[in-house]
Amino acid sequence: MYRFSPILYRFINKNMESRLLSISQAADRIGVSIQTLRRWDKSGKLPSLRENEKVHRYYKEDIVENFIRDNIKDLFKIAKKWAGGDSESELPALFYCQDISVFQARLSKLEGDLGKIKRVDKIFPLITAITGEIGNNSFDHNLGNWPDTPGIFFAYDLAKGQIVLADRGQGILTTLSKVRPELKNHQEALHMAFTEIISGRAPECRGNGLKFVKDVVESNEIDLIFQSGDAEVKIEKKTLNLDIKKSNFYLRGCLALIKF
Repeated sequence: MYRFSPILYRFINKNMESRLLSISQAADRIGVSIQTLRRWDKSGKLPSLRENEKVHRYYKEDIVENFIRDNIKDLFKIAKKWAGGDSESELPALFYCQDISVFQARLSKLEGDLGKIKRVDKIFPLITAITGEIGNNSFDHNLGNWPDTPGIFFAYDLAKGQIVLADRGQGILTTLSKVRPELKNHQEALHMAFTEIISGRAPECRGNGLKFVKDVVESNEIDLIFQSGDAEVKIEKKTLNLDIKKSNFYLRGCLALIKF
Protein backbone atom coordinates (compact mmCIF):
# COMPACT_ATOMS: atom_id res chain seq x y z
CA MET A 1 0.00 0.00 0.00
CA TYR A 2 1.39 3.44 -0.94
CA ARG A 3 1.94 5.96 1.88
CA PHE A 4 1.53 9.59 0.89
CA SER A 5 1.48 12.80 2.90
CA PRO A 6 -1.99 14.43 3.00
CA ILE A 7 -0.95 17.16 0.55
CA LEU A 8 0.55 14.72 -1.96
CA TYR A 9 -2.43 12.39 -1.56
CA ARG A 10 -4.88 15.17 -2.42
CA PHE A 11 -2.79 16.17 -5.45
CA ILE A 12 -2.58 12.61 -6.76
CA ASN A 13 -6.23 11.83 -6.04
CA LYS A 14 -7.27 14.95 -7.95
CA ASN A 15 -5.10 14.33 -10.99
CA MET A 16 -4.80 10.55 -11.18
CA GLU A 17 -6.29 9.03 -14.35
CA SER A 18 -4.41 5.74 -14.15
CA ARG A 19 -2.74 3.61 -11.52
CA LEU A 20 0.57 4.64 -9.99
CA LEU A 21 3.88 2.87 -10.53
CA SER A 22 6.75 2.91 -8.07
CA ILE A 23 10.10 4.07 -9.41
CA SER A 24 11.28 0.46 -9.71
CA GLN A 25 8.12 -0.51 -11.61
CA ALA A 26 8.49 2.48 -13.94
CA ALA A 27 12.17 1.70 -14.55
CA ASP A 28 11.30 -1.90 -15.41
CA ARG A 29 8.49 -0.78 -17.71
CA ILE A 30 10.75 1.62 -19.64
CA GLY A 31 13.79 -0.63 -19.54
CA VAL A 32 16.20 1.75 -17.78
CA SER A 33 17.83 1.86 -14.35
CA ILE A 34 16.35 3.55 -11.29
CA GLN A 35 19.33 5.92 -11.32
CA THR A 36 18.40 6.98 -14.87
CA LEU A 37 14.84 7.78 -13.78
CA ARG A 38 16.16 9.87 -10.91
CA ARG A 39 18.31 11.86 -13.34
CA TRP A 40 15.34 12.30 -15.69
CA ASP A 41 13.22 13.51 -12.78
CA LYS A 42 15.79 16.14 -11.81
CA SER A 43 16.22 17.31 -15.40
CA GLY A 44 12.48 17.41 -16.06
CA LYS A 45 12.65 14.81 -18.84
CA LEU A 46 10.22 12.55 -16.96
CA PRO A 47 8.99 14.20 -13.73
CA SER A 48 7.71 12.04 -10.90
CA LEU A 49 4.81 12.64 -8.53
CA ARG A 50 6.12 13.57 -5.10
CA GLU A 51 5.76 16.40 -2.63
CA ASN A 52 9.45 16.87 -1.79
CA GLU A 53 12.82 15.13 -1.94
CA LYS A 54 12.13 13.11 1.21
CA VAL A 55 9.24 11.07 -0.21
CA HIS A 56 9.31 8.28 -2.77
CA ARG A 57 8.88 8.89 -6.47
CA TYR A 58 5.75 7.58 -8.21
CA TYR A 59 4.72 7.69 -11.85
CA LYS A 60 1.33 7.59 -13.53
CA GLU A 61 1.11 4.50 -15.70
CA ASP A 62 -0.38 6.26 -18.73
CA ILE A 63 2.37 8.92 -18.64
CA VAL A 64 5.05 6.22 -18.55
CA GLU A 65 3.52 4.39 -21.52
CA ASN A 66 3.12 7.63 -23.47
CA PHE A 67 6.76 8.45 -22.71
CA ILE A 68 7.84 5.09 -24.16
CA ARG A 69 5.79 5.60 -27.31
CA ASP A 70 7.00 9.18 -27.79
CA ASN A 71 10.69 8.44 -27.24
CA ILE A 72 11.07 5.16 -29.09
CA LYS A 73 10.47 6.23 -32.67
CA ASP A 74 11.75 3.22 -34.58
CA LEU A 75 10.21 -0.02 -33.31
CA PHE A 76 11.82 -2.06 -36.08
CA LYS A 77 15.27 -0.81 -35.12
CA ILE A 78 14.71 -1.71 -31.45
CA ALA A 79 13.45 -5.19 -32.36
CA LYS A 80 16.32 -5.76 -34.80
CA LYS A 81 18.91 -4.79 -32.19
CA TRP A 82 17.32 -7.05 -29.56
CA ALA A 83 16.86 -10.07 -31.84
CA GLY A 84 20.25 -9.76 -33.52
CA GLY A 85 22.39 -8.92 -30.50
CA ASP A 86 25.10 -11.29 -29.36
CA SER A 87 23.83 -11.28 -25.80
CA GLU A 88 20.53 -10.88 -24.01
CA SER A 89 19.28 -7.37 -23.31
CA GLU A 90 16.20 -6.19 -21.48
CA LEU A 91 13.18 -4.90 -23.37
CA PRO A 92 10.63 -2.39 -22.12
CA ALA A 93 7.83 -4.49 -20.61
CA LEU A 94 5.42 -2.76 -23.00
CA PHE A 95 7.08 -4.59 -25.92
CA TYR A 96 7.84 -7.97 -24.34
CA CYS A 97 5.56 -11.03 -24.33
CA GLN A 98 7.20 -13.64 -22.13
CA ASP A 99 4.65 -16.34 -22.95
CA ILE A 100 1.86 -17.05 -25.41
CA SER A 101 -0.93 -15.99 -23.03
CA VAL A 102 0.53 -12.47 -22.79
CA PHE A 103 0.89 -12.37 -26.57
CA GLN A 104 -2.71 -13.45 -27.14
CA ALA A 105 -4.00 -10.80 -24.73
CA ARG A 106 -2.05 -8.06 -26.52
CA LEU A 107 -3.09 -9.44 -29.90
CA SER A 108 -6.73 -8.99 -28.86
CA LYS A 109 -5.95 -5.39 -27.92
CA LEU A 110 -4.33 -4.87 -31.32
CA GLU A 111 -7.47 -6.14 -33.05
CA GLY A 112 -9.59 -3.73 -31.04
CA ASP A 113 -7.30 -0.81 -31.88
CA LEU A 114 -7.20 -1.73 -35.59
CA GLY A 115 -10.99 -1.93 -35.67
CA LYS A 116 -11.15 1.79 -34.90
CA ILE A 117 -9.17 2.72 -38.03
CA LYS A 118 -11.49 3.38 -40.96
CA ARG A 119 -8.96 2.79 -43.75
CA VAL A 120 -8.44 -0.83 -42.64
CA ASP A 121 -12.01 -1.59 -41.56
CA LYS A 122 -12.31 -4.37 -44.17
CA ILE A 123 -8.96 -6.06 -43.58
CA PHE A 124 -8.16 -5.53 -39.89
CA PRO A 125 -9.16 -9.14 -38.98
CA LEU A 126 -6.66 -10.36 -41.60
CA ILE A 127 -3.92 -8.10 -40.25
CA THR A 128 -4.60 -9.51 -36.80
CA ALA A 129 -4.59 -13.07 -38.17
CA ILE A 130 -1.17 -12.83 -39.85
CA THR A 131 0.26 -11.10 -36.78
CA GLY A 132 -1.06 -14.01 -34.73
CA GLU A 133 0.43 -16.59 -37.10
CA ILE A 134 3.91 -15.06 -36.93
CA GLY A 135 3.81 -14.64 -33.16
CA ASN A 136 2.37 -18.09 -32.51
CA ASN A 137 5.06 -19.64 -34.74
CA SER A 138 7.74 -18.18 -32.48
CA PHE A 139 6.24 -19.86 -29.43
CA ASP A 140 5.30 -23.15 -31.14
CA HIS A 141 8.65 -23.70 -32.86
CA ASN A 142 10.77 -22.81 -29.84
CA LEU A 143 8.75 -24.52 -27.12
CA GLY A 144 11.24 -25.89 -24.61
CA ASN A 145 14.18 -24.98 -26.87
CA TRP A 146 14.72 -21.24 -26.47
CA PRO A 147 18.50 -20.64 -26.82
CA ASP A 148 18.45 -17.83 -24.25
CA THR A 149 15.55 -15.37 -23.88
CA PRO A 150 12.09 -16.96 -24.18
CA GLY A 151 9.21 -14.93 -25.56
CA ILE A 152 8.91 -12.33 -28.27
CA PHE A 153 9.10 -8.65 -29.06
CA PHE A 154 5.65 -7.41 -30.11
CA ALA A 155 4.82 -3.76 -30.68
CA TYR A 156 2.90 -1.60 -33.11
CA ASP A 157 2.56 2.00 -34.23
CA LEU A 158 -0.87 2.45 -35.80
CA ALA A 159 -0.14 6.04 -36.87
CA LYS A 160 2.65 4.69 -39.09
CA GLY A 161 0.74 1.52 -39.98
CA GLN A 162 3.45 -0.79 -38.62
CA ILE A 163 3.49 -3.98 -36.56
CA VAL A 164 6.82 -5.48 -35.46
CA LEU A 165 7.54 -8.95 -34.09
CA ALA A 166 10.85 -10.61 -33.26
CA ASP A 167 12.31 -13.50 -31.31
CA ARG A 168 15.70 -14.82 -30.23
CA GLY A 169 14.72 -18.39 -31.07
CA GLN A 170 16.19 -21.12 -33.25
CA GLY A 171 15.12 -19.64 -36.58
CA ILE A 172 13.51 -21.11 -39.69
CA LEU A 173 16.51 -23.16 -40.91
CA THR A 174 16.96 -25.03 -37.63
CA THR A 175 13.23 -25.65 -37.32
CA LEU A 176 12.74 -27.00 -40.85
CA SER A 177 16.00 -28.96 -40.87
CA LYS A 178 14.47 -31.33 -38.35
CA VAL A 179 12.22 -32.68 -41.12
CA ARG A 180 14.18 -31.54 -44.21
CA PRO A 181 17.88 -32.04 -43.36
CA GLU A 182 18.91 -31.42 -46.97
CA LEU A 183 18.32 -27.67 -46.58
CA LYS A 184 21.64 -25.92 -47.18
CA ASN A 185 21.13 -22.34 -46.01
CA HIS A 186 18.70 -19.77 -44.63
CA GLN A 187 17.62 -18.64 -48.10
CA GLU A 188 16.44 -22.13 -49.01
CA ALA A 189 14.71 -22.52 -45.66
CA LEU A 190 12.89 -19.21 -45.99
CA HIS A 191 11.73 -20.02 -49.53
CA MET A 192 10.42 -23.39 -48.37
CA ALA A 193 8.68 -21.89 -45.35
CA PHE A 194 6.67 -19.49 -47.53
CA THR A 195 5.93 -21.83 -50.45
CA GLU A 196 5.69 -25.45 -49.29
CA ILE A 197 3.84 -27.54 -46.76
CA ILE A 198 6.39 -29.78 -45.11
CA SER A 199 4.94 -32.77 -43.36
CA GLY A 200 6.54 -33.72 -40.10
CA ARG A 201 5.37 -36.23 -37.57
CA ALA A 202 1.63 -36.79 -38.17
CA PRO A 203 -0.61 -34.90 -37.83
CA GLU A 204 1.81 -31.95 -37.83
CA CYS A 205 2.42 -29.80 -40.92
CA ARG A 206 5.37 -27.50 -40.39
CA GLY A 207 5.43 -24.08 -41.98
CA ASN A 208 1.80 -23.89 -43.11
CA GLY A 209 1.26 -20.65 -41.16
CA LEU A 210 3.74 -18.63 -43.21
CA LYS A 211 2.09 -19.71 -46.43
CA PHE A 212 -1.18 -18.37 -45.06
CA VAL A 213 0.62 -15.12 -44.21
CA LYS A 214 1.99 -14.90 -47.77
CA ASP A 215 -1.47 -15.45 -49.29
CA VAL A 216 -3.06 -12.76 -47.14
CA VAL A 217 -0.33 -10.21 -47.87
CA GLU A 218 -0.44 -10.84 -51.61
CA SER A 219 -4.23 -10.39 -51.71
CA ASN A 220 -4.47 -7.18 -49.70
CA GLU A 221 -2.90 -3.76 -49.17
CA ILE A 222 -0.29 -5.17 -46.83
CA ASP A 223 3.52 -5.42 -47.03
CA LEU A 224 5.74 -7.81 -45.12
CA ILE A 225 9.47 -7.90 -44.48
CA PHE A 226 10.57 -11.12 -42.81
CA GLN A 227 14.07 -12.24 -41.83
CA SER A 228 15.56 -15.38 -40.32
CA GLY A 229 19.27 -16.02 -40.11
CA ASP A 230 20.90 -14.04 -42.91
CA ALA A 231 17.94 -14.39 -45.31
CA GLU A 232 15.35 -11.67 -45.86
CA VAL A 233 12.18 -11.66 -47.94
CA LYS A 234 9.86 -8.81 -48.89
CA ILE A 235 6.28 -9.68 -49.84
CA GLU A 236 3.68 -7.21 -51.07
CA LYS A 237 0.41 -7.21 -52.98
CA LYS A 238 0.51 -9.23 -56.21
CA THR A 239 4.02 -10.55 -55.57
CA LEU A 240 4.95 -12.71 -58.55
CA ASN A 241 8.20 -14.15 -57.23
CA LEU A 242 9.60 -14.25 -53.75
CA ASP A 243 12.54 -11.86 -53.61
CA ILE A 244 14.77 -13.55 -51.04
CA LYS A 245 18.07 -11.79 -50.44
CA LYS A 246 21.02 -12.21 -48.16
CA SER A 247 20.84 -9.66 -45.38
CA ASN A 248 23.79 -7.54 -44.31
CA PHE A 249 23.32 -8.67 -40.72
CA TYR A 250 22.60 -12.01 -39.05
CA LEU A 251 20.05 -12.96 -36.44
CA ARG A 252 19.44 -16.43 -35.11
CA GLY A 253 15.70 -16.10 -34.65
CA CYS A 254 13.06 -14.25 -36.69
CA LEU A 255 12.18 -10.62 -37.33
CA ALA A 256 9.01 -9.36 -39.05
CA LEU A 257 7.67 -5.96 -40.09
CA ILE A 258 4.04 -5.78 -41.22
CA LYS A 259 3.04 -2.54 -42.97
CA PHE A 260 -0.53 -1.53 -43.89
